[in-house]
Order: sequence, then C-alpha cells, then structure tokens
Amino acid sequence: MAATPLSPEAFAREMAGAGVDVSRETLARLEAYLGLLRRWQRAVNLVGAGTLADPWRRHILDCGQIAPHVPQGARTVLDLGSGAGLPGLVLALLGIRGVHLVESDQRKAQFLREAARITQAPLTVHAARIEQLGLRAGVVTARALAPLPRLLELAAAVLAPDGICLFLKGETVADELTRARQSWHMHGEIVPSLSGSRGVLLKLAGVGRAPRGQP
Repeated sequence: MAATPLSPEAFAREMAGAGVDVSRETLARLEAYLGLLRRWQRAVNLVGAGTLADPWRRHILDCGQIAPHVPQGARTVLDLGSGAGLPGLVLALLGIRGVHLVESDQRKAQFLREAARITQAPLTVHAARIEQLGLRAGVVTARALAPLPRLLELAAAVLAPDGICLFLKGETVADELTRARQSWHMHGEIVPSLSGSRGVLLKLAGVGRAPRGQP
C-alpha cells in the first residue's frame, strides 16, 4: 500500500526534528519550485514521472535531509550532475550557503537558472562538465548520478583536501562501497534515509586514491 503523500507541513516537522527550521516563506519557495518542475517535466525529463505523486517526500525531504550534515563552516557546496537541482537547489533554499550546481545538459541548466530566479535561491549554476571546473569545495553532493567508484573519480577533481562527500544512495550502497574501496581510501558512514525510502545518506571523509596494489 502506497504511503500517503507528504504535506509541506509534515516536511517542516520532519526537518525540525533533524534540527533545521523551515519558515513559511521557505515552504512557499519550495512550492514554487515544485510548480515549475511539474511544468518543465512535460518537455524535459528532469525526474521520474511517478515521483511527482509524492514530491515532498521523494524529492524535497530526500534532499533536505542532507542539510544537517553540512558543516557550519563550509564555504562551498558543489552539487554534481544537479539535473533538476536535487539536492543542491533544495539545500540553498534551506539556508545552506555557497551552493554551486553543476549540470552539463544545457536544457537542464536553463531550468536551474529559472528555478533559482523564481525561488530567489542564492546559488550559482555552472553549465559545464565536472572535469572542466576550476573549483575546490569543502562539500560535494550528488544524487542518482553514477555508481560510487565513478562518483569518487568525479568528486576527487573538485574536493578540497579536508572536504567531505554527501551522497544520496540506494540499496546497492554496500556493493558500491566494496567496489570503491578497491581503488579508494575513505572513512564512511551510512545514515538511514529520513524520506522513508530504501535509500541512505552516505557520508565520506578522508577520500583519497589508494596506492596501486594496496586496496
């Protein structure tokens, strides 16, 4: 039996329980974002169509749960392959500073600029490939972008030496970690998802490539 769709008010309560206050103004901006997402989805495949039946749970809460894990002193948060702005745009609307969205697809990048405009989200959109960026970030985020070994290759190019990765992952996270540790060193923590899905939040620190022959 499908769960009852999450309401904006229930989302705010979930976030309050995680230590993040969500104002009515922020809820209104998130609502405006979802309205734009629904309109653009008709022409551009931004998210799975079925997820829009419960967007506050599947997208807003799923992404918003990252916010409490962003270090307070973080100056740059880089969202890789941002797509529909998930999770980066949601984090910016929840008060996370220094958010940069990276999306090489020009139509999706256009959507991100329009979403930032109508929601007044304080962020920067980069319509470029991750490998082309000249940025270093204290926090790197991603959702549904690539398996972990490939994701770490992309993140390593932009992650500051003492930076952390906050990745939303699914049921294959244990297998992905096993494969990633064949080439990478890291300290990992798996946090159960607040969105009630089978996903997790994967927190990684001390990311570095393992010497060849020393997994």
